[in-house]
Order: sequence, then C-alpha cells, then structure tokens
Amino acid sequence: MREDWVECKLGDLITLKNGFAFKSDKYTDEGIPVLRIGDINDFKAVTTKAQRVIENAEYDDYVVNKGDILIAMSGATTGKFGVYNSNEKAYQNQRVGNLIPNSKRFLDKNFIFYLLYSLKREIEKQAYGGAQPNISAKKIEELDTILAPLPIQRAIVQKIESYFDLLNKGIAELKTAQEQLKIYRQAVLKKAFEGEFTATAYNRKDRVCPVSKEENNLPKGWKWVKLKEVAEINPKLPNKEEIDSLLEVQFLPMKLVEEEINKIHLIETKLFHEVQKGSYTPFIENDVIFAKVTPCMENGKIAIMKNLKNEIGYGSSEFHVIRCKNDVLNTYVFHYVVQAKFRKEAEMQMTGAVGLRRVPKKFLEDYQIPLPPTLNEQHAIVREIESRLSVCDKVEESISESLEKAEALRQSILKKAFEGKLLSEEEIAKCKQETDYEPASVLLERIKKEKN
Repeated sequence: MREDWVECKLGDLITLKNGFAFKSDKYTDEGIPVLRIGDINDFKAVTTKAQRVIENAEYDDYVVNKGDILIAMSGATTGKFGVYNSNEKAYQNQRVGNLIPNSKRFLDKNFIFYLLYSLKREIEKQAYGGAQPNISAKKIEELDTILAPLPIQRAIVQKIESYFDLLNKGIAELKTAQEQLKIYRQAVLKKAFEGEFTATAYNRKDRVCPVSKEENNLPKGWKWVKLKEVAEINPKLPNKEEIDSLLEVQFLPMKLVEEEINKIHLIETKLFHEVQKGSYTPFIENDVIFAKVTPCMENGKIAIMKNLKNEIGYGSSEFHVIRCKNDVLNTYVFHYVVQAKFRKEAEMQMTGAVGLRRVPKKFLEDYQIPLPPTLNEQHAIVREIESRLSVCDKVEESISESLEKAEALRQSILKKAFEGKLLSEEEIAKCKQETDYEPASVLLERIKKEKN
C-alpha cells in the first residue's frame, strides 16, 4: 500500500519558524493581532482575545496568514496545533511556531497538517522542562516521517476529511447533549430550592412560587438566612497547635477539583509542617470548598471534602471554605452554591484586576439562602436532588467515554492514513492515473531543490 512512498525527516518537508518576542509595552487596543501560545486550539488559532501591536516593518518576518499551521512550543499548551483561520493578518509571538511547508507545488498543505497531527504524541515527547515544558524546533525537524506521491496526498486528505466530518458531527451531538444535561441539572436545583420536591410530603398544597428574597414568597415554614448564620466562612483549623508536624495531610491544588459534580481527586499528600510554609487554605472533613478566583469560580470548582487523609486538608489559597453548623446540611449548602444562578451573582460581586478577580468573603457571609424548618426536609431535598442528578452523572460519564473514544478514533484514522492503509487498491490505482503522479523519492528531490 506504501509503494512509491519514501521515508524522510520532518525537516525535509517543513521548516519550523519561531516568533518574535513582543514586549508588553508595545501592546495596544488597535493594530495587528499577535498570536500567543494560549490562542492556539486544535484545528484553529483563535484571535478574538489577541493582544495587538502597531504594524511595523520590523515584524514582517513574523506574519501569519490564513491557513498557516501553528504549534505552541512552550507552556501548558505545548504541542498543541492550530490552523490560523482568519483573513486578518497577524503576527506570531515568541514560542509560537509556524510550520511552513518547504514546497507549495509538491506538498499538499492539508496533508502536512494531518501528518503533523498524527505525530502529535511524538512531538509532545520531545518537550523538556518541568512546569513549563518547551519544544525545540530542531528536535521536531529531526523526527522520522514519510512522504507520499502528490495525488496520494490529495486522496488521503479527502478520505481523512470525509471520516472526520462524520466524527465531528457525532462529537457535536455529544457536546449538545452535555449542554442539555447542564440545563437539566440547573432546573433540578431550581425546583428543589423552591420547595417543589417536598411540597406534598410536607402538606404544602398551595402552588409553589419561584423563590424571591424581595417578595419573601418562600414555601410555608421556610425562612431566609444569611450564610454566616448557619456556617463559618474561612474558619481556622481546629486544634492546630496539637497537630504533629509529621502528620500526613491531604493536599488539594485547584486542578484536582472537578467542575460542578462534587468530585475531588485525592492523589496528593504533604506533611503538616510542609503546608505551614506556603500560603494554603486549610479545611477539614465535611467542609465545602468554593473556588473564589476567575475562571475557576464561574466554572463551578466547588466540592465537599470527603475521605481526607487524617481528616485534614490544605489546598489552593484561591478557595473559600464553608463549614456548616448543626442546623444545616453541607450537602444542602453545596447544591445551593453550585447553582449557576448563585455563581452568576458571585461573579457580579468579584473584585480585583482583570484575570485575577475574586469573590470577596463578605459576599458569602451576607448571602441569603432559603432554609426549610427541619433537617428532615433538608435531607429529603438532598435525596431528591441526588436521585435525579445520579442519572445525569451516569449519562455524563457515558458521554465523556464516547468523546474519549472519538478522539482515539481520530488518531486511529490518522495512523492508518500514514501507514498507507486508509486508501483502497482501487483508489490508489486511480491516483496513479493522474498526470502529476511520480514516486515520492523523486518528489522529495524536487522539494529539496525548491527549498534551496
């Protein structure tokens, strides 16, 4: 199937050009957008939030045009590819690589993009460094790869894209289902805190009205309470002076808290004396942690602390802690504050600079929540919420698995394509009838001459 193909180095086919180190004092609100590593997403580079600079001949060697293939060469997005899809001229910032095909005549640009994408994992392996990994242009260009005859390149691209169109349609449907689940979750929570799930059991035959602080139209027996009346906000660690300095405690950075679903990953611990050295937030078993910083708060990084090592934990300084008193359930409070409505109100009260805005402690303290008259009704409400949301969780899990399988299928399609197994014998025979068909070894020599 790979007859007339040739093995080569990636640098035989592309040249990786790094960007320009734009200084922050050059950025303006107008001018030419500067693409940074954070702007690169799979299949496209987004420019809507890009910084801009005034056009200057000094930057002419760093122009990015529509269709250029970009790669993030450092930071958290290292190895991520994108195709610049805007008609607007742009510049590439330092550590944004532009993967330029060495020939416009003998290389199909889309073939090069898919070839690079198939090598994504190999390219990521070339990254070096710790928290901020980097990729060397030289190492990328030294990777082993293949070249196919030009008509085969075009046929492979057409076949890949036909499969990807179907795959993307399925992915879009799965993501739509995810969004619908989010809407359903919020609808469940809204009904719960309007007393609708417990109206019959607690003999409230009157129609339940939407909860409004202004109109005070709570279900019968309920009352508005400030959160600080039923919970401590950011309390101290109890009996801290009695804790052994060598005690192992849970450590929970922001990344280990899932969004909205009350799930944490208990995979890190530290000794008690180690967490005393940093600016961390302490909490104990059953506390509710609430991310206070943007965008983590808006995304719903909120959870109840369960199964902590020695029932003590420390985490990011960007958490607020809610420790419920005896007259309110932590699960009741969690489900209330995880509501999109609550987070929207919190967002409106954020303070601080753009990019580091935070929910102040006072907002939580003074926020009023509707409270049923008994713990039994709180328990009943939580049961009703969780019975419904457990179905959501299972569907969510199924969707996530399907999305992972879709990405694995994408990689499988690319693998077959560049192993020469994607096209049928009939399709290959048709390619060989085209006037510009020639062995890839001959094509490679033409590319090298054009590059030189």
